Amino acid sequence: MSGNLYIVSAPSGAGKTSLVAALLKADPLVRKSVSFTTRGPRAGEVNGREYNFVSVDEFERMRAAGEFVESALVHGNHYGTSHKWMSARLAEGQDILLEIDWQGAAQVRRVNPAAVTIFILPPSYEALRERLTGRATDAAEIIAQRLANAREEITHVLDFDYVIINEDFDRAARELAAVVVAQRSTRASQQARNGALIDQLRNPASG
Repeated sequence: MSGNLYIVSAPSGAGKTSLVAALLKADPLVRKSVSFTTRGPRAGEVNGREYNFVSVDEFERMRAAGEFVESALVHGNHYGTSHKWMSARLAEGQDILLEIDWQGAAQVRRVNPAAVTIFILPPSYEALRERLTGRATDAAEIIAQRLANAREEITHVLDFDYVIINEDFDRAARELAAVVVAQRSTRASQQARNGALIDQLRNPASG
């Protein structure tokens, strides 16, 4: 049995984190991978919940040891996903979601081509600017850098399987949940999860 792997990417400020949180609350069958990062925790973040916060030296040690299935430098900070943790959960049949950038998505897909990739877009660059400014968590120069990076990130949108435009949050949340439900209903997913039942129904005992 093997679980489904979902990758959700977006430029900073598109609403990815909030949409993923809504999905996890609505669907207990999906489990989010907690990435390792060298950036410091923001207000309200807890080590081991939002991220595993580590030093640059520890991150580099882990990367050199091949512990990450993907890693990337984003906005000056390193991020990485544990290969061992992800592989073990998928082998157990657990659905796993990775909230990572487009670089990480490309790396993971080389290892796991069956991964379902989803890109979240803002309705406009102006909306993106307003959201980043409204968060009031970053300095003006950081916001400017995030907007510049967003233009590069969005050029990779066509590399993804699904695209969701987060103009209306509730609608976007429903669309993200629909992707997860649809993937579970594919022939390959059902065969992996319910192969014995399908075989029994296809070849009922004569009697």
